[in-house]
Parts: sequence; structure tokens; C-alpha cells
Amino acid sequence: MEDHCEDLPTGLAAALARARSPERPGPDTPAGTAVRRWPGPPRPIPEAGPADLDLRTLLRLSLAASDPSGRLRPTPSAGALHPVDTELVVGAGCSLPPGRYGYDPLRHRVHPVGPPADGTPPGVTAVLSVTAQRTVSHYGHRAWPLLLLDTGHAAAALFLAARVLGAGEPDVRMDGRTGSPLAVVRVPPPGGPSPRRPADEDRPAPADLLARRSAPPPLPGLPPRAALRAVLATAERAGDGGLLRWCAAVGPPRPGLMELAPEGTALRRHASGDARPTLAAWAAGQAWLADAGAVVIAHGCPTDAGPAHIRRAHLRAGFAVHLAHVTAQRHGLAARPVGSWQQADLGAALGAEPGRDWVVHALALGTPHADEEKSA
Repeated sequence: MEDHCEDLPTGLAAALARARSPERPGPDTPAGTAVRRWPGPPRPIPEAGPADLDLRTLLRLSLAASDPSGRLRPTPSAGALHPVDTELVVGAGCSLPPGRYGYDPLRHRVHPVGPPADGTPPGVTAVLSVTAQRTVSHYGHRAWPLLLLDTGHAAAALFLAARVLGAGEPDVRMDGRTGSPLAVVRVPPPGGPSPRRPADEDRPAPADLLARRSAPPPLPGLPPRAALRAVLATAERAGDGGLLRWCAAVGPPRPGLMELAPEGTALRRHASGDARPTLAAWAAGQAWLADAGAVVIAHGCPTDAGPAHIRRAHLRAGFAVHLAHVTAQRHGLAARPVGSWQQADLGAALGAEPGRDWVVHALALGTPHADEEKSA
């Protein structure tokens, strides 16, 4: 997804403005191949030695499809179209010989595409770009933010898989300065530093990642306060400081927008009133959101943001929502990312200056068996 024109208003900012508009996409067009056509023959990923970074498991837990259609993967994607392409730059200490490889997530194979550059560090560097046609085929002009969000989710999936494996601390680069690659995730081999983390960021289990799926709507049932606080806290920590703000729309008995208090240990009320019906209208008319137990919202990215800011905000939103989704799952909640937003000027709806505070991404939450309890 090259952004050849960096000059506003004819580049990415104009594309985002159109995606945020009420204009509807046209008819579907061909999506093309589900996986990038990498050159050369496919190669299985070998088993890892005792001291090697296990690339087979890293990719199985993060990007690999688990069904023949390619739809079921440990990372979500708008419309299950999966536009993110991954090139692996492999250094020493891995289960593959050093070199550059294209990854095929449908067959869980790699294609050698060249030698490593001089100075390639140990471990693996996953270089993420997109084939925009896959998402454009269904979402048309609304594809731009979705492509960025999908890439953020893929980066988060790799980040979490590295933690499961006990590799050195992953380095995620999503500064938004380039259109291709959009993100780079470097995973050192085992034996690197493992800094202490808050309890709700403890290393997940493999089952947590493989079981991560977008729950089908509806998602009723107000989450317990402690679980909602944990989900918001995870999102805020992963959301790149002040680049994005986070809140959660909740319904009865006290509907409103909740946010983390400054110390991060409690929730406080940001605004009163039930925002869920408005969010349902903004989210491409997904009516079920009006009855979701809670909707965690990433907001920011003003109308006058430049290309780097737009990319970084959306990449970080996808990354943070992915981590928040896993936290929600570990607290027993059902969750579903919501990425397509039109006319979703949250700041203006709350009485602030228009165009400064747009909904960028969201995670709908519910409690399993809420419908059964209601009808009992």
C-alpha cells in the first residue's frame, strides 16, 4: 500500500476523509490471490533446536491459517480478507538458515527470496506490508483505515506469540513514516532480557492465542467492572501514549462513557447517556452494537493529521485492540473488533470542536451466556 502522494489534501488524508464519509462502497470487485505470489518453491519450516527461536510455532500462533479456506487465523481482519503480507529476515539463532523468506500463511510454508543483508541481527525480523486489492475488493474507498488496522493486529499477534515462546523482548516499529513496509517486528532469539510486566500483561499461554476469535454478534451482557478496567488498561498501555485516547460505552443501569482514572486503578465517568445506539449508526450501521455489553473505543486522529500521524494512529489502534481482545478473552468475555467508522466524530458529539477527535477503532464486549440468563 504505497502512499505515493504525501501532500495534503490529495493523499492519505483525503482518502481517510472519504472513508469517514457516509458514501457507500460500490459493488464488490475481484480480490485477487489470497496470498502474495512469492517466487521460488515453498519450503517447510524446520523444527527448532534447543537454543533456536522456533519460527514454526511463532508463525503458527500469530499468522497461520487453521482451515483450508484461510479464514480462521489467530489475527482478525476486516471481512476475513487478510491483506497483510509478511517477509521474514532471518538471522542467526533461528530454526531457518539466515536469509530472506516470504511467508505463506495458508500452507504454513516459506519461500526463500534472497540472502540476508550484511549486519542482519540474530533472530527474525517480520516486515509487514499489504496487498490493498484484497480489502478494496469489498470495502472500496473505506479500505484505507482497515488496511492499517489489520497491519496493527498482525504486528500484535507476532508480539504476543514471541512472548509465549519466551523469546527476547520483541521490538515493534510502527512510526507511520512509510507506506511500505507499514510495520516491522523484530523477535530476538531466546535468552534476551525479559522485563517485569504488570500482572494482567503476564505472558499468555498458546491456547490464549489460538482461541482468539472474533465472537459473532450479538454480544449482550455488561462486563464486570474489574474486567472492563483490565481491558481498558491493556489498550491504553499499548496505544502509544497520548496519540490515542480510550473510553468504554456502557448501557444500563448507569449508561455512559467510562475511562480510566489517572492512576489507572479505577474507572470514572467521562460522560453520561447511552452512546451505543450512536456508535451502531456510525459503525456502518451495525445495529447489534446498540445492545453490546460495552464498546471500548480508541479515539483521536484529527482531520488535519498528516500521513505519518494517520498511519501511526491506526496501526497503534489495531495493535492495542488486539492485545485488549486477548485480555478480554482471559477475563471470560466475548469480544469483537469493529474497524469501519463513518461520521464518527466523538468529540463533536460531546460538544467539543468538530474534527479533532474521531473514532479510530473499537472492541465490542459481552458476557457469555447473557442471553440465556436473560431468558431464564
